[in-house]
Amino acid sequence: MQQDYPMPAHHVPPKHNSPSSSTRDLAGQSKRARDLSMVGRALLSCQSGLYVAAPLSSIRVGTRCLADSLPLLRRCPAAPFSSSTRCRSHIRTEAVEAKKPAKAEPFVITTPLYYVNAPPHMGSAYTTIAADAIARFQRLLENRVIFITGTDEHGEKIAAAAEASGNSPSEHCDTVSQAYRMLWKDLDIAYDKFIRTTDSRHEAVVNEFYSRVLNNGDIYQADYEGLYCVNCEEYKDEKELLENNCCPMHLKPCVLRKEENYFFALSKYQKMLEQFLIHNPDFVKPSFRLNEVQSWIQSGLKDFSISRSSVEWGIPVPNDTRQTIYVWFDALLGYISALLQDGEKPTLQQAISSGWPASLHLIGKDILRFHAVYWPAMLMSAGLSPPDIIFGHGFLTKDGLKMGKSLGNTLDPKDLVDGFGADAVRYFFLREVEFGNDGDYSEDRFINIVNAHLANTIGNLLNRTLGLLKRNCQSTLAYDSSTAVEGNPFKDTVEKLVEKARYHYENLSLSSACESVLDIGNAGNSYMDERSPWSGFKQGGASSDMAAKDLVIILEAMRIIAIALCPITPSLCLRIYTQLGFSEDQFEAVTWSDTKWGGMKAGQKMADPKPVFARIENRKEGEDETKVLHKVVKDKKKTSRSQGLVGT
Repeated sequence: MQQDYPMPAHHVPPKHNSPSSSTRDLAGQSKRARDLSMVGRALLSCQSGLYVAAPLSSIRVGTRCLADSLPLLRRCPAAPFSSSTRCRSHIRTEAVEAKKPAKAEPFVITTPLYYVNAPPHMGSAYTTIAADAIARFQRLLENRVIFITGTDEHGEKIAAAAEASGNSPSEHCDTVSQAYRMLWKDLDIAYDKFIRTTDSRHEAVVNEFYSRVLNNGDIYQADYEGLYCVNCEEYKDEKELLENNCCPMHLKPCVLRKEENYFFALSKYQKMLEQFLIHNPDFVKPSFRLNEVQSWIQSGLKDFSISRSSVEWGIPVPNDTRQTIYVWFDALLGYISALLQDGEKPTLQQAISSGWPASLHLIGKDILRFHAVYWPAMLMSAGLSPPDIIFGHGFLTKDGLKMGKSLGNTLDPKDLVDGFGADAVRYFFLREVEFGNDGDYSEDRFINIVNAHLANTIGNLLNRTLGLLKRNCQSTLAYDSSTAVEGNPFKDTVEKLVEKARYHYENLSLSSACESVLDIGNAGNSYMDERSPWSGFKQGGASSDMAAKDLVIILEAMRIIAIALCPITPSLCLRIYTQLGFSEDQFEAVTWSDTKWGGMKAGQKMADPKPVFARIENRKEGEDETKVLHKVVKDKKKTSRSQGLVGT
């Protein structure tokens, strides 16, 4: 997956005017190393050999413990920095919030700030869907969550894209940034903060951060001449280029450029970063990504350019308005400026006090170097703590090739959502792509997986159980689920699978979490087939009584599925929960503790059975994929009108 961030001019050695060691304050470096060792997070250890990686619910930073966080007041997608708009689907009840201490530290999760040179693609959507699932799970654990996403809106490519479309850079950014917001709404993304790097309050934080690094002696001026990739917005070493000086990422020739820039003294932080990674082995995940980062650092870090004299569309350098701050040095600060609260003065310290350091940066592996090397060094220079964890996931591919706007082989997420619904899209990419590795999209595989898991295993189990209950019990439960399951090993099976699902969620194994929840549905279907409650009702007497218990047991399992799978498919799980006789408000108030067996009560009235997930029809041989999507949209509208379905 391509994040479409512009890439910084890494490994750029200035040709002259490099500062002396005295100018760089090497004495201060050792002091800062000692300071950072005190700030560094506590090492995470395995608990009874259970965790291969420390679960996110137990991460400690200094004295803060995320497991003690209070539940989030869920918010609707809102304007930049805004958190006042509230949505029913994202609100925790005040009664639940009152259980937690008022000053609990938040769980802060971020996506990359997506580059607005073109509309969003499936690669961007994948990161955001994963972040949303993790955020929703943390809310189920009753942690106070701040989920940050947004757009990176400065740089040469933005200005060029705006000019090509006949718009001003500002108009172009407004249009594409709004496209991201609309897509996130379509995908049921429940973010808390949407930061735009063109916001004036973000600029204030960037200026203060730049000045702090400058005053620390880590910014200096120098000339540089080299081969420059406009698409990457990065100077390249000749050894990494293809024939004819082509960029290996964009397959376009680099151009020769010479300009005077300001540089960040990254090399000064070589030893400090090496020590930081030794003492914080969970800083980069998965572990094989950590090996990449350590290799980069050990090969020798070189200072990199953090300004551009030829780019007007950007934040002016505070001490030299003839240049603008390089987009990476600007955009990374969005993770911090997004923490500002409405109406407060936009200062760096104010933002930091609202939730920094971040608990988890979710990124694509192509921008790992900038988050795991440049970003922590920048933070160290400013006297700030690095984030807790940086997780670099793999690429999505289509037809075996990485998706990317520059390569022109993107999969439009809006087409997928319009055609198949948010639940189907979210489930497929989180279930079928092992989080951290690459994954390939195939339309046939997409349809087959979604139909088999959501329509058949889960949807059909609920539908046929409610149908039997309506015909034989007037849609009313005859027993409490705790009474109905007495002496039945099925309860133990479900409880073990729920615990496995939690373990996988905590360790960011989203595919395995889906699998564990789906196994509850598989167990339920097997149970129904073995017990044949329809036969018991026909026999009457004790057999009918046992059949009524069996239906309660299956519906209790469905209730647990609706909670355990809601981080992945929130709309589908809401439909399941309301068919079980609960209100939408009750669904919004559930926590992970509600996965405990015993939630269904005797006398509880179920809704009439309606399919909660409509099967997707396979494309006929020779039929165009776009036509199939339009046909699915039309069929969905018909189904929605006739059956009252919501969403898919």
